[in-house]
Amino acid sequence: MAKITLGGNPAETYGSLPKVGSKAPAFTLTGVDLKDKTLEDFGDHKKILNIFPSVNTGVCATSVRKFNEKAAKLKNVKVLCISRDLPFAQQQFCGAEGLENVIMLSDFKTGAFGKAYELEITRSAFQGLHSRVIIVLDENNTVLYTEQVSEISNEPDYEKALKALK
Repeated sequence: MAKITLGGNPAETYGSLPKVGSKAPAFTLTGVDLKDKTLEDFGDHKKILNIFPSVNTGVCATSVRKFNEKAAKLKNVKVLCISRDLPFAQQQFCGAEGLENVIMLSDFKTGAFGKAYELEITRSAFQGLHSRVIIVLDENNTVLYTEQVSEISNEPDYEKALKALK
């Protein structure tokens, strides 16, 4: 289990993120079109998984905006923004912000993604939501980089994540 904090207060997750060099666990999430999306749907692209508690919080929204900006300059990379928000809220956020370079995916139905990747928060006011995590995958879904942000209210290290793509 990862020990993290929320506003300085102790929180925990299910376990440990996938190891660098391992294959990413398969997943099925819901897109803003309410259709199932799997890891395989993103094919031979490199992927940045930007995972967070809720797009309706300041830091989560900032991470989506920043990755949207950076993704516009990346070749053969898909940025998947994953939370337990309803797809309607994800779509509304991206529409209001004019964000077109990220793919919003929801784990609202079962929470299976958060459990499989061992990043679901198990103890804190955010219990049941995803912790703030970045996972970078190559074209074959091998894990290149992971970051479990130790304080949920902090932003991830964007530059380290992008550097892992090279």
